[in-house]
Amino acid sequence: QVQLVESGGGLVQAGGSLRLSCAASGSIFSIALMGWYRQTPGDQRELVATIIGGRSDYADAVKGRFTISSDNAKNTVSLQMNNLKPEDTAVYYCKVVVGTRGGNQFQYWGQGTQVTVSS
Repeated sequence: QVQLVESGGGLVQAGGSLRLSCAASGSIFSIALMGWYRQTPGDQRELVATIIGGRSDYADAVKGRFTISSDNAKNTVSLQMNNLKPEDTAVYYCKVVVGTRGGNQFQYWGQGTQVTVSS
Protein backbone atom coordinates (compact mmCIF):
# COMPACT_ATOMS: atom_id res chain seq x y z
CA GLN A 1 0.00 0.00 0.00
CA VAL A 2 1.11 3.54 -0.75
CA GLN A 3 0.23 6.71 1.11
CA LEU A 4 0.38 10.22 -0.29
CA VAL A 5 0.53 13.29 1.93
CA GLU A 6 -0.02 16.69 0.41
CA SER A 7 0.81 20.08 1.82
CA GLY A 8 1.01 23.70 0.81
CA GLY A 9 -2.46 24.84 -0.16
CA GLY A 10 -4.05 28.02 1.10
CA LEU A 11 -5.47 31.43 0.28
CA VAL A 12 -3.56 33.88 -1.88
CA GLN A 13 -4.33 37.03 -3.80
CA ALA A 14 -4.31 37.07 -7.57
CA GLY A 15 -0.76 37.39 -8.86
CA GLY A 16 0.64 35.60 -5.84
CA SER A 17 2.42 32.26 -5.54
CA LEU A 18 1.96 28.97 -3.74
CA ARG A 19 3.96 25.76 -3.66
CA LEU A 20 2.31 22.38 -3.27
CA SER A 21 4.20 19.30 -2.17
CA CYS A 22 3.32 15.62 -2.12
CA ALA A 23 5.29 12.85 -0.43
CA ALA A 24 4.72 9.19 -1.26
CA SER A 25 5.57 6.41 1.17
CA GLY A 26 4.94 2.70 1.54
CA SER A 27 5.51 -0.22 -0.81
CA ILE A 28 7.13 1.55 -3.77
CA PHE A 29 9.24 -0.48 -6.19
CA SER A 30 9.26 2.15 -8.89
CA ILE A 31 7.39 5.30 -9.86
CA ALA A 32 6.03 5.54 -13.37
CA LEU A 33 4.32 8.92 -13.13
CA MET A 34 3.76 11.75 -10.70
CA GLY A 35 1.31 14.54 -11.30
CA TRP A 36 -1.12 17.15 -10.10
CA TYR A 37 -4.80 17.43 -10.91
CA ARG A 38 -7.47 19.84 -9.77
CA GLN A 39 -11.20 19.83 -9.32
CA THR A 40 -13.88 22.43 -8.69
CA PRO A 41 -17.39 21.62 -7.43
CA GLY A 42 -19.55 20.13 -10.14
CA ASP A 43 -16.66 19.63 -12.53
CA GLN A 44 -14.52 16.67 -13.44
CA ARG A 45 -11.00 16.39 -12.13
CA GLU A 46 -8.61 17.85 -14.68
CA LEU A 47 -4.93 17.42 -15.34
CA VAL A 48 -2.66 20.28 -14.29
CA ALA A 49 0.83 18.84 -14.80
CA THR A 50 2.64 15.52 -14.94
CA ILE A 51 6.26 14.46 -14.81
CA ILE A 52 7.50 11.18 -16.24
CA GLY A 53 11.16 10.29 -16.31
CA GLY A 54 12.11 13.94 -16.04
CA ARG A 55 9.78 15.07 -18.81
CA SER A 56 7.03 17.42 -17.72
CA ASP A 57 3.74 18.27 -19.41
CA TYR A 58 1.26 21.00 -18.54
CA ALA A 59 -2.31 21.94 -19.20
CA ASP A 60 -2.50 24.94 -21.53
CA ALA A 61 -4.15 27.01 -18.79
CA VAL A 62 -1.08 26.82 -16.55
CA LYS A 63 1.81 26.79 -19.01
CA GLY A 64 4.38 29.43 -18.19
CA ARG A 65 3.00 29.92 -14.67
CA PHE A 66 3.28 26.52 -12.99
CA THR A 67 6.34 24.30 -12.68
CA ILE A 68 6.29 20.65 -11.64
CA SER A 69 9.34 18.98 -10.18
CA SER A 70 10.14 15.69 -8.52
CA ASP A 71 12.75 14.16 -6.28
CA ASN A 72 12.87 10.48 -7.11
CA ALA A 73 15.16 9.67 -4.20
CA LYS A 74 12.59 11.04 -1.76
CA ASN A 75 9.48 10.07 -3.76
CA THR A 76 8.20 13.62 -3.71
CA VAL A 77 6.58 15.84 -6.30
CA SER A 78 6.05 19.58 -6.05
CA LEU A 79 4.09 22.18 -7.96
CA GLN A 80 5.29 25.76 -7.94
CA MET A 81 2.39 28.02 -8.88
CA ASN A 82 3.16 31.61 -9.83
CA ASN A 83 0.98 34.45 -11.07
CA LEU A 84 -2.08 32.71 -9.70
CA LYS A 85 -5.48 33.65 -11.06
CA PRO A 86 -8.95 33.33 -9.50
CA GLU A 87 -9.74 30.59 -12.02
CA ASP A 88 -6.96 28.49 -10.47
CA THR A 89 -9.13 28.11 -7.38
CA ALA A 90 -9.75 24.40 -6.85
CA VAL A 91 -8.89 21.39 -4.77
CA TYR A 92 -5.55 20.10 -5.98
CA TYR A 93 -4.78 16.39 -5.91
CA CYS A 94 -1.47 14.63 -6.18
CA LYS A 95 -1.41 11.41 -8.22
CA VAL A 96 1.33 8.80 -8.28
CA VAL A 97 1.49 5.70 -10.46
CA VAL A 98 3.57 3.04 -8.77
CA GLY A 99 5.12 -0.01 -10.39
CA THR A 100 5.47 -3.36 -8.65
CA ARG A 101 8.14 -6.04 -8.94
CA GLY A 102 5.64 -8.12 -10.88
CA GLY A 103 5.27 -5.45 -13.54
CA ASN A 104 1.85 -4.19 -12.48
CA GLN A 105 1.00 -0.54 -11.99
CA PHE A 106 -1.34 1.07 -9.49
CA GLN A 107 -2.40 4.68 -9.13
CA TYR A 108 -2.82 6.48 -5.86
CA TRP A 109 -4.33 9.85 -5.02
CA GLY A 110 -3.58 12.31 -2.28
CA GLN A 111 -6.28 13.65 0.01
CA GLY A 112 -6.49 16.97 -1.80
CA THR A 113 -5.48 20.46 -0.75
CA GLN A 114 -7.56 23.60 -1.25
CA VAL A 115 -6.10 26.47 -3.25
CA THR A 116 -8.13 29.67 -3.21
CA VAL A 117 -7.12 32.72 -5.24
CA SER A 118 -8.92 35.95 -4.43
CA SER A 119 -9.34 38.73 -6.98
